[in-house]
Amino acid sequence: MTRVLEFKRKPAQSGDADSLVIFLHGYGADGGDLLGLADPLGPHLPDTAFVAPDAPERSTMNPMGFQWFPIPWIDGSSEDQAEQGMLRAVDDLNAFLDRMMAEEGLTPDRVALVGFSQGTMLSLHVAPRRDAALAGVVAFSGRLLAPETLADEVRVRPPVLLIHGDADDVVPPASLPEAAEALEQAGWTELYAHVMKGTGHGIAPDGLSVALAFLRDRFGIEG
Repeated sequence: MTRVLEFKRKPAQSGDADSLVIFLHGYGADGGDLLGLADPLGPHLPDTAFVAPDAPERSTMNPMGFQWFPIPWIDGSSEDQAEQGMLRAVDDLNAFLDRMMAEEGLTPDRVALVGFSQGTMLSLHVAPRRDAALAGVVAFSGRLLAPETLADEVRVRPPVLLIHGDADDVVPPASLPEAAEALEQAGWTELYAHVMKGTGHGIAPDGLSVALAFLRDRFGIEG
């Protein structure tokens, strides 16, 4: 049985949303951690609403925050616990996506995922395995889990933008080219990447600008 995700929402600045960005936060954070990005993005995406769910589990390492699934090398969980947690989170996110599209009255091609760290891991796993392609995935500072299974399990190939800081000491910068290689081998044609110079495990202004341009293109916003 899927868990109902609590979320925060910021409406479209125009008052009439025809597209939706869903932020997926990192390990130990919460939805509000990324929802603040709606403030710089919103004026350039006036018809886009933003939502940011909290992950379904309280974080083992930060009880004030949440986790999508356990991470053995951080919280001491077992590999089986991590795998089972990941499978549950996949079901939770798929149910949340379906719910949001129904509530907002939007089709998949008007919905984009923007993930950070563990949120990126979940985004890159879920989006290719859905029945219909989302508008796109912006993947900040994460990695592609189980790349060896992607080619056999992929159902759709939404455009993907990989963004990573070259000074990241939490998720290695090499995760970006590794993900890009796996996506290319699985048949992706709309695949983009940006390296944030001198940036650690975070989102720098240049990375956010590239993400904005990607989202505007995916939602058909000209100018």
